[in-house]
Amino acid sequence: MMNGNHGHAGHNHTHGMAKQTLRLAFFLTIIILVAELVGGFLANSLALFSDAGHVVTDLFALGLAWFATLQTERLPNERKTFGYHRVGILAALVNAVTLIVIALVILREAVQRFQHPEPVQPLIMFVSAAIGIAVNLFIVFRLQKEGGNLNVRAAALHAFGDIADSVGVIVAGIIILLTGWTLADPILSVGIAFLIALGAWRILRETTDILLEAVPKDISMSRLVEDMKHVEGVQNVHDLHVWSITSGMYALSCHALIDNLPPSSSSPILQSLTKLLNDKYHITHTTIQFECNAHQGACCEMDGLYCRMEPVKEDCCDHHHASSTVVPLRNGPLIEREGKA
Repeated sequence: MMNGNHGHAGHNHTHGMAKQTLRLAFFLTIIILVAELVGGFLANSLALFSDAGHVVTDLFALGLAWFATLQTERLPNERKTFGYHRVGILAALVNAVTLIVIALVILREAVQRFQHPEPVQPLIMFVSAAIGIAVNLFIVFRLQKEGGNLNVRAAALHAFGDIADSVGVIVAGIIILLTGWTLADPILSVGIAFLIALGAWRILRETTDILLEAVPKDISMSRLVEDMKHVEGVQNVHDLHVWSITSGMYALSCHALIDNLPPSSSSPILQSLTKLLNDKYHITHTTIQFECNAHQGACCEMDGLYCRMEPVKEDCCDHHHASSTVVPLRNGPLIEREGKA
């Protein structure tokens, strides 16, 4: 088995920027919470108090996202060989579920306000909501720079939900102030709940795909296989797996049937494959096992593109056959050499 290059320097830089942005967003959201609590108390506004409760969930989401980015800095070890990148995906999953719950709560409050409209004290509400809008716009602007990170996207959606909520408070306050039509507030709340739920569903679907190790949406498996088979020396590919370790970090493992060559002559084939996968498909972690006709099928009953996972068979493990092993060099590439499995 031969292993390709990793090349995560760009990912680490983006991860560092995301951590700084989430930390800043966390403390700025505390300012929003204080402004809305004070405004709700002075204006005797249940709407602002409700929005402050929404901000508390944002603090939880941002704190969780910040914690997740700190966890991903932990180095791989003998128990967690891929590191802690999936912590961020789990946090994004929790955030998405939280957003759906928030949308349902807003919808319930909207129904209650249809039945029992609340009086509005618009002036103080406008000031508190405007502070929330200004700070959240800054937060969203900063978070969008790391938009490829699912965890950051979930946190940004929280902030966007706050902006929509605050705008709704201002618009509803203006309408009520000018016309006395109190139903404007719950109508806008229903629209806010729909937008939040829609964005949360998209993040929930993406995080679920990553946890299920589904193929990334921007990768066509049929086209990838054809491109690999076009590499000189590659006859066929099987037992192929492509998945996401975390958002934007792709991995691949497969068996490649190549021409019957000595290990030293097969190195250019590996280099061509890893370059293709990195440059065209952005797959930075590759594990490719080379096979020749004599080795193919020795222990695998299935020879299809996607092999079904099966428990290890004793007769296969006990059977000794010629194979190739990988010897890592210190600070260097992997070298394949002949041996006995």
